[in-house]
Amino acid sequence: QVQLVESGGGLVQAGGSLRLSCAASRPTLRIYAMGWFRQAPGKEREFVAAIDWRSGGSAYYADSVKGRFTISRDNGKNTVYLQMNSLQPEDTADYYCAARENCLASMRREQYDCWGQGTQVTVSS
Repeated sequence: QVQLVESGGGLVQAGGSLRLSCAASRPTLRIYAMGWFRQAPGKEREFVAAIDWRSGGSAYYADSVKGRFTISRDNGKNTVYLQMNSLQPEDTADYYCAARENCLASMRREQYDCWGQGTQVTVSS
């Protein structure tokens, strides 16, 4: 099972940007579809973005982040990224990277097989 480690979270003012990274422990990331989810205090974990197995593959976004967030992957570096622009206080949450043993991405969290420990993002108003 692949191990995932997120990084890049932090505190940012509204309107600012952050880039999250998710590094895989093994050079097999290319066979996994990848996703980003987030969980705010007192709320369920929700889908943010996902990308098919190929670098430059099809990407999918939650309506709440469409046009502001961009998911990408570099299979040569075994890393997936989430570029977050125009951040708002409602984006405050713990962000989790997930891997799915399937070439195609999914917006359903139960279809992901491996999860990272999360990285915290706080957006101040």
